[in-house]
Amino acid sequence: MSQTADAVINRSRIPDAPSDGAGLSGLEQAMLSFERRCWSRPIAKEQAIRERFSCSPAAYYQQLNRLIDRPAACAADPLTVKRLRRRREARRLALEPPPDRRRFC
Repeated sequence: MSQTADAVINRSRIPDAPSDGAGLSGLEQAMLSFERRCWSRPIAKEQAIRERFSCSPAAYYQQLNRLIDRPAACAADPLTVKRLRRRREARRLALEPPPDRRRFC
């Protein structure tokens, strides 16, 4: 039986305060705020994810990917959400196999 990322993230460290009208929970607002920060090393970010959200980076990124697809997230922080969407798309394209450039006559 697998747990969802929602169940894995320890919400006790992040207040689930009422949203500011953007339709986001306190945890979701904290995630967007966390992503605004510029990270120089991936290892430091992974450690910060474990400390702040008490979850694995994999669970955090699963929830983050669902969050950036929501219109409420884009309304709350459009620059951060659009940057995260661009990065996700770049990773997806980098993983795709290159198109076959051979021509058959």
